[in-house]
Amino acid sequence: MNMMKMMKQAASMQKNMAKVQAALAEQELEFQSGGGAVVVMISGDGNIRRIRIDPAALEDGDAEMLEDLLLAAVQGAQEMAKTAAEAQMKDVTAGMGLPPGMGF
Repeated sequence: MNMMKMMKQAASMQKNMAKVQAALAEQELEFQSGGGAVVVMISGDGNIRRIRIDPAALEDGDAEMLEDLLLAAVQGAQEMAKTAAEAQMKDVTAGMGLPPGMGF
């Protein structure tokens, strides 16, 4: 009897996770670096959608500075997406009694 309950919970969790993953793919997050000189748009599932560079950031010709801003923006956006995904997956797995680290 307990095994059937666990199987139903697992099937429900799998269905909910698929819904969350679809919602994350639709979610759009934005991260800026350099006071908005570089903006990265990323989906909640971690796919970078757009990168915008303010033309003023190109004027002084400092490629190394622009590279640093771009890297910071991409890493920040990826961290945002990861945090969003973890929060939504945690909601799906809440109450499942999963061991630490298994609740995403």
